[in-house]
Amino acid sequence: MTLSEFMRQYVSVVSQVASLLILSGIFFIGVFALVLLVLRFWVQHRAKTLLPHLREGGTTLTVGFFHPYCNAGGGGERVLWTAIRAIQKRYPRIRCVVYTGDIEATPAEILGRAQQRFNITLPGQVEFIFLRHRGWVEACKYPCFTLLGQSLGSVVLGWEAIIGYVPDIYIDSMGYAFTVPIFRFFGGCKVACYVHYPTISTDMLERVSERTQAHNNISLIANSSLLSSIKLIYYRLFAYLYGVVGKRSQIIMVNSTWTFNHILQLWRAPSKTHIVYPPCDVSEFISIPLTQEVPVDEKNIISVGQFRPEKDHPLMLRSFKMFLEDTPKEARPRYKLLLVGSCRNDGDMQRVTDLKRLSEELSIQENVVFHLNVSFTELKQLLASSVIGLHTMWNEHFGIGVVECMASGTIVLAHNSGGPKLDIVIPYNNSATGFLASTEAEYARAMKIIFTMNSDKSLLIRQNARNSVARFSEEEFETNFLTVMDPLFNQKIT
Repeated sequence: MTLSEFMRQYVSVVSQVASLLILSGIFFIGVFALVLLVLRFWVQHRAKTLLPHLREGGTTLTVGFFHPYCNAGGGGERVLWTAIRAIQKRYPRIRCVVYTGDIEATPAEILGRAQQRFNITLPGQVEFIFLRHRGWVEACKYPCFTLLGQSLGSVVLGWEAIIGYVPDIYIDSMGYAFTVPIFRFFGGCKVACYVHYPTISTDMLERVSERTQAHNNISLIANSSLLSSIKLIYYRLFAYLYGVVGKRSQIIMVNSTWTFNHILQLWRAPSKTHIVYPPCDVSEFISIPLTQEVPVDEKNIISVGQFRPEKDHPLMLRSFKMFLEDTPKEARPRYKLLLVGSCRNDGDMQRVTDLKRLSEELSIQENVVFHLNVSFTELKQLLASSVIGLHTMWNEHFGIGVVECMASGTIVLAHNSGGPKLDIVIPYNNSATGFLASTEAEYARAMKIIFTMNSDKSLLIRQNARNSVARFSEEEFETNFLTVMDPLFNQKIT
């Protein structure tokens, strides 16, 4: 066989193999597409037989909220229950469904906690779809590639949700963007989302790029150029996927200017992205009387927020320790740091244990008091007895706890970033509404300034801060939420 004949046969074989591979690829793509279409048909056909009682009594449509931790008692849950109340008040014939993983609680207990924690009573009924695979979205399940693991886990949980019930309108109210395509494609739903905090942000990319250590960028990675480069590639790929699924939402609501800016960069859908400030029950807190004088016997600093790692409670303890060291020894017992918050799971409880241990290591345990899962009434009492409202989370997406502190009459000392910096602790009528800080020294210095401030100046700041928070009221949220969502509601109703 000559070389030319060999080459012709070789080219012929390669051509046949290539053709076979192409045909095989087309075949498998076709089969995959067919399977997706069959699944879509099955889900939508099956939806007509699920929970028929939701269509009784002249119900026009159903709205499903995906909120796996609806019983957690945080700011996201206030958004959920206030949104449902707003819908039920304006559209009594719309039925609301909540997809939750809180299988240990009954519907009555969940609604009772919403009333206890947020002072919210719903005018209508809510249907709960209990999800038994919430563990798939727990961060502890993914020690590596946590963002990707949780997002893929949310797909599993989203599939369980859509199998349980297919609503007319689907709202992801907790930040699981990867569930949106499931309900839009397989369920044929109109879809919307409320983003409290981007799953990934450009700030996170910058921290990895700059090799800055943080709770989501451990020292092992931050100290290695190779591992930092690998993680940066992973983050960029994930950010791209996050943008692809996020922009499938037909309406995008975000809770602050900070979140708005990041979602615009990641999802690139400006025409359907809206800032809807979260609801804060300012009317209840404004009822707390403003007193001119600071209590002499006990001077409280209060922090209101869930015990999550990003809240950076250790920074509070270390700053408070520095402040006490600069305080006369005989006066130190009068100062108390009140850590008020809810615990969602064993991980949060372990963080509380760790914080108690840290307070002992800093020798300030006598000055630190923990209040877990308090009632709304108790929260008001604690706020009324406090001088400073403390917040230390870097790039807090919004900061409902900060608003509550301002409304109650405490002087806010918040982190100089995110929502507090851009939306909340900003000048009002050209006057200050609080203080911002970033480091332990800055926080300690601000604490001293606030406690030594004359009563007239203190009262002026507190009054100004209280007047500024009307724009974050529950009434404002309900109005803005319904204004943004009405096109979907009216489209479905008509």
